[in-house]
Amino acid sequence: MPTPPAIRVCPVTPALREAVLKMHVRPAQDGFVSPPARTLPDAEQCPGSEPMAILLGDTPVGYYRIERSARGITGRDADADALGLRSFQLDAAWQGRGLGLPALDALLADLALRHPQARRVVLAVNRDNAAALALYLRAGFADSGTLYHGGRSGPQHLLWRPLP
Repeated sequence: MPTPPAIRVCPVTPALREAVLKMHVRPAQDGFVSPPARTLPDAEQCPGSEPMAILLGDTPVGYYRIERSARGITGRDADADALGLRSFQLDAAWQGRGLGLPALDALLADLALRHPQARRVVLAVNRDNAAALALYLRAGFADSGTLYHGGRSGPQHLLWRPLP
């Protein structure tokens, strides 16, 4: 039996861009995460952002954005030395297949290699997004106990995790 393809991550290249732009989440998640069609062009123009693709083998299945400073996510200067994670999502066609945790593992391993100066990664997750919160906690993120009130869909938990 052949080995299934591995989940890996890489920067969004011109060859991947069109597939990433077509990604979307399930309608119930629209209030929690913006589609790549909205966030990818911004990430490509922002010098502090890195648009990233999640691949299953060579097939794009998800997208996220890394911020070189978490300050923009948390609003706190104390997080200036951490990386920020935004817009983490799997395309609706690939959800429910157990890819979320392997995608986060690949993401974290990649950050540790490409950003050796960073010690942790920070993200904000809407307090009503129970599925995402559970996934992040399973991936080893810790809740800071602080709510961020700047999100477009209401208060968000600030989570952090040390990098490997």
